[in-house]
Amino acid sequence: MNDWNFDPLEISVLVLAGALYWRRARTLARRGRAVPRVRLAAFAAGLLTLFVALESPIDTIGEERLFSMHMLQHLLLGDVGALLLVLGLDGRLLQPLLRIRLVHRLRVLAHPLVALPLWAVNFVVWHLPVLFDAALRNDAIHALQHSLFLALGMLVWAALIEPLPGPAWFTAPWKIPYLVGMWLVMLVLSQVFIWSRHVYYAPYVHDAALWGLSHLADQKAGGGVMLVESALTMLPALVWVLLRVLRESEARQQLMDAGVAPATAARAARYGRA
Repeated sequence: MNDWNFDPLEISVLVLAGALYWRRARTLARRGRAVPRVRLAAFAAGLLTLFVALESPIDTIGEERLFSMHMLQHLLLGDVGALLLVLGLDGRLLQPLLRIRLVHRLRVLAHPLVALPLWAVNFVVWHLPVLFDAALRNDAIHALQHSLFLALGMLVWAALIEPLPGPAWFTAPWKIPYLVGMWLVMLVLSQVFIWSRHVYYAPYVHDAALWGLSHLADQKAGGGVMLVESALTMLPALVWVLLRVLRESEARQQLMDAGVAPATAARAARYGRA
């Protein structure tokens, strides 16, 4: 139960992603366009987070014994890991992918009005007992669940952070309700588990309790894990957005004082990353 998995397929995918990223970063460095070390570190940390979530005892205990540990795994995949990977990307790194016609067309999924609803529906639906239990019993469904958590998690963070330019109207002030919407989804779902009066997921009912936790206490703890993790990610993100609001406002006002038209000043302040 406490063993590491070291699943060959999962590890191969992580190694391939890291190798492709490193190769692209080296290519850019040779062209005099080196990727900042903080971006490299973020992507590496993202891959490490995925490795821990998938290969460590978190996976085994989460699948076999504790819902709270399984919740931690989902948050590492779909929130922490996804965020770190997005922080490690920018347009230069993504350029080879964007040359692929299908990938270019799928950019619409990172539109804020698309990414947020998709992420929210996916996150909530997979925690319905019928689908959650199915994922625990079937490896293929479980792999699909984890893949969608990661993919849609990256999309929802990419829409906010914009490693590629987003829609012109999505200025920093609009990012506040967007982020609050993300937080509310996790807050509401966490409360469902924290205030639950019975165990929702059948596989856990039939397993022995671990670490002195009853099955219901374990489920409540899973809600607590979601509540704490969401605060640890959303609060820094909210501070970042508020700082962006101030910077864009100051830059827009400076441009307007210099005689630039308001609409042009707003676009310049936004895309100039002032």
